Amino acid sequence: MIDYSKIESTSAEPEASSMIETFRAIGYSIETAIADILDNSISAGARNIWIDYLWKGPYTIIGIMDDGCGMSNKELIQAMRPGSISPLTEREEHDLGRFGLGLKTASFSQCRKFCVISKKDASESYWTWDLDYVNKEKAWKLIKYKPEEIDFLNQWNYLQSGTTVLWWDIDRLTKDTHTDKESSKADFFATIEKVKKHLSMVFHRYIEEGVNIWLRDRKIEPWDPFMIGFEGLQARPETLLEEGKVRIKGFVMPHRSKLSAEQYNYGKGPKDSWAAHQGFYIYRNRRLLVAGDWLGLFKREVHYDLCRIRVELPNNMDDEWQIDIKKSVARPPSRIREPLLAVAKDVRAQAVEVYRHKGKVVKRKLAKDEYFPFWEEKTRHGKRFYKLNRDHPMLKELLQNANGLTKQFEKVLQFIEETVPVPLITLQENENKKPHGQPFEGKNHDVVLEVMKAIYESLIAEGLQPEQATARIANIEPFNFYLEYLEHLQE
Repeated sequence: MIDYSKIESTSAEPEASSMIETFRAIGYSIETAIADILDNSISAGARNIWIDYLWKGPYTIIGIMDDGCGMSNKELIQAMRPGSISPLTEREEHDLGRFGLGLKTASFSQCRKFCVISKKDASESYWTWDLDYVNKEKAWKLIKYKPEEIDFLNQWNYLQSGTTVLWWDIDRLTKDTHTDKESSKADFFATIEKVKKHLSMVFHRYIEEGVNIWLRDRKIEPWDPFMIGFEGLQARPETLLEEGKVRIKGFVMPHRSKLSAEQYNYGKGPKDSWAAHQGFYIYRNRRLLVAGDWLGLFKREVHYDLCRIRVELPNNMDDEWQIDIKKSVARPPSRIREPLLAVAKDVRAQAVEVYRHKGKVVKRKLAKDEYFPFWEEKTRHGKRFYKLNRDHPMLKELLQNANGLTKQFEKVLQFIEETVPVPLITLQENENKKPHGQPFEGKNHDVVLEVMKAIYESLIAEGLQPEQATARIANIEPFNFYLEYLEHLQE
């Protein structure tokens, strides 16, 4: 036990401007920054949240307003203080906060000036962080200031309680823009649309429960990654861990044959890609933290596009799951990894079955075609040998486009044929109980799909119809092992 009374000490307070510049570099995107502000609104009991902006090029202002419980002047000053609540403090069950830094770090990451205005008990309070003033004073000081342009938030005057966060001098987004330049305005609006899509995913459960989030005059509709209620959705049994605190449930998305064009596009989600949305979805208090990530347990592969797994956490396991300040990263503790793997393997297997079944159906529907194996068995002098099939589309194209190297390629192919380790394979087959893997098993299947598409395009160029080209691909080794990819050939 250290006797601190006998030890010399000295102050080592962080230099204000340097520390805030460090906060700015944490790595928020504008959509994760705004989401962090909304966490505070929801924790404050808001039923309506308005996001609005006043486009003025480099002088653009963004406002986020809610009808939550609001704060007194004392509470507001505390909320504006970096590290206002320790991450070790036990939080209320509904609280979406983590470090007591979100309001500050999220705002600093996007702008050099931000003001918070709050109403409570018919009293309005406001304070501003201004980085230029902090740099000038070299001190952690707020200023009693609010921008005059607040009038663009029409609802504020009618609210009895609530909080507004105003960002201006938004240097990370609008620094080099021009008010009258159409390209600057278009880029800004595209960013705002990206924010809308992100919020529709992150807060979809709150929106479904009655929280209204408005982007200017547009109400944000929820995007449910699990497509609950859609025809063809397969829900797996729920797994409970940590005495029921952690809930894991797998979903196999409907195959595209079960969906209309509109429904299929809905399934692509904010990232506009089925592939980008496969994986785990980690929720903390119903707020989405991680969307479509295999957490380092698996690689992202096309035939798992239908696999999405929901993981629900309470807000008292942040440290164990290594949830970061931005609330965009979570890492499962080691004791959770095996159960996660077990659930994921079950859901992934079911997802692949759906894909392969549909691939087989597609193949049956297509006209029969000649089978193209990569290897052919031949007899020479009464003995078995194996020869590469020169009529295989990949080899055929290679030899046709060899540009004077045809003889050299032929020599290499002959040497490969003559050195196939048949005795070793036979011995291993007899002595080793482990089965042989299928082609490209455990490897990046993007290569397989890439080559399939290339051959498909060349067949189309030769004059085959799409159905004929697809039938041909389905009968080419090793693509016959990956019939689930047939539906992607025309994308």
